[in-house]
Amino acid sequence: MSASIDILCIGSVLWDVIGRSPSAMRQGSDVAGRITRIPGGVAMNIAITLARFGLTPALLSAVGRDAEGDELIAACTARGMVTNMVYRSEDLPTDRYMAVEGANGLIAAIADAHSLEAAGDKILRPLTDGRLGSESDPYAGLAALDGNLTINLLSDIAKSPILKAADLRVAPASPGKAERLSPFLQQGRGTLYVNLEEAGLLCQQAFETSQAAAEGLLKRGAARVLVTDGGDTATDGNAAGLIAQTPPQVLVTRVTGAGDTFMAAHIAAERQGADREAALARALEAAASYVSGVTPK
Repeated sequence: MSASIDILCIGSVLWDVIGRSPSAMRQGSDVAGRITRIPGGVAMNIAITLARFGLTPALLSAVGRDAEGDELIAACTARGMVTNMVYRSEDLPTDRYMAVEGANGLIAAIADAHSLEAAGDKILRPLTDGRLGSESDPYAGLAALDGNLTINLLSDIAKSPILKAADLRVAPASPGKAERLSPFLQQGRGTLYVNLEEAGLLCQQAFETSQAAAEGLLKRGAARVLVTDGGDTATDGNAAGLIAQTPPQVLVTRVTGAGDTFMAAHIAAERQGADREAALARALEAAASYVSGVTPK
């Protein structure tokens, strides 16, 4: 593995098309606002924040060999990411994500990650062909993984030797894909980053607090969990116990990408030697800055 790579970011790398309005919205609303197109995807969002914190992430994903894909790869490279191991398909288009946000939060979103799903385990070839490791000499560094991969591929990863030595950090990508992380509960693998709703879906029950959710996930086999609950208390749970903290209160101006920012900030803090208390505090501060419209550093 290249000595310059600090962490692998495995999963969705795509274009985010986000419509934001300062007005509160509901179904059928037609309001003025701004529409932006920026590099996105869970793996990409995590990598962007990690790069801001001084780390060098390498992307393992699928990006088309279309004009949008070429532009996206150039944008990733310009942001300090290693992109030469991204799977580039001749036949699959570059993926996209579209969301609408109002003053009252996320109204609706659609993730089109079909190319990533179709690419399957091709995106993992660098972990088996010697570029990053092999089955006999597995990659042993940090790896952030997102739930935009198929349930079959995620199940294979949870059982496979290719990441058994890695410090694996896993996020579901969205509540709709939370149950794809079930193999990591069953195998007791990795650190899971979920919100309260996602924790409930994984445990098939509703939770009132992040502390209760963390306890529920640990009972179901999780090795370690980070559970967030918007502006309410977040919890870090593992076999040593629970740590709960309340995030700073800020005016929310955006929400898409907040969970990815939290996860990246937490990983970066621990990579730099912070203990569990300090890492959770720094992650909550970074996420609060992000949703308030300030780029965390």
